[in-house]
Amino acid sequence: MNLKPFFSALRFLTIFPIPESWCGDVDDFHNSPDWYPLVGLLIGVLLAVLDLFLCWLLPVPVASVLLLLALIAISGALHLDGLADSADAFFSSRGRKRMLEIMKDSCAGPMGVTAIVLILLGKFALLLALPPNWRWQVIILMPLAGRCVLPVISSWLPYARTTGTAAFTNSQFSSKRLVVALTLLLIPSFILLGWLTGTFIVLTVGCSGWLLSIYSRHKIGGFTGDTLGATCELIELVPALGIVILAHQGLI
Repeated sequence: MNLKPFFSALRFLTIFPIPESWCGDVDDFHNSPDWYPLVGLLIGVLLAVLDLFLCWLLPVPVASVLLLLALIAISGALHLDGLADSADAFFSSRGRKRMLEIMKDSCAGPMGVTAIVLILLGKFALLLALPPNWRWQVIILMPLAGRCVLPVISSWLPYARTTGTAAFTNSQFSSKRLVVALTLLLIPSFILLGWLTGTFIVLTVGCSGWLLSIYSRHKIGGFTGDTLGATCELIELVPALGIVILAHQGLI
């Protein structure tokens, strides 16, 4: 088995010091999106272990803040940057060409800053609202869900630019990517949450990813690296939000 695309994905999506020699050539880099879900699962497991330690050492609110910092640090704030750029562009009330130009601006505007604040507040609130006996399971699924939708969306939507840093992720619709992403989301969801609750979370993640991709296509005609980052950040909320809703309604 060729693991070079996996190491390439790990190097691209995280700050882990993966030697460049492990990542192969350009073709391996282009195939790396196939491994994004596995990278998401590894991040989730790491965060869950860290959270168990933090919740033993500290009060839950403090542990939740530190967990969010760890989630941001692991990805080098890559996806938060995409969220900020996408928010500045999509809520600028400009045309498609101008929105794509706004996304290239490295400075975050008011909407970008607001989006970052709201997404972090949302994750913090959901972590606090999670039932204690569901917390570590959901923490595993949050980064996994976010990184499962990326290869599917990038192979389904057209790339909105002619060139760019995320152009390599685009390809003809890949049933392989869909099967891998679905399998790596379904199996852990069933194991951690049970088949009924797991099915609900998977369906919710899938519908949310589909709606966000439709919105991106409507606004700019496809996807960019920034919209993928924004999608990842938003989808990370979904497993926690789903469990909190079910718990609040007395269904779990």
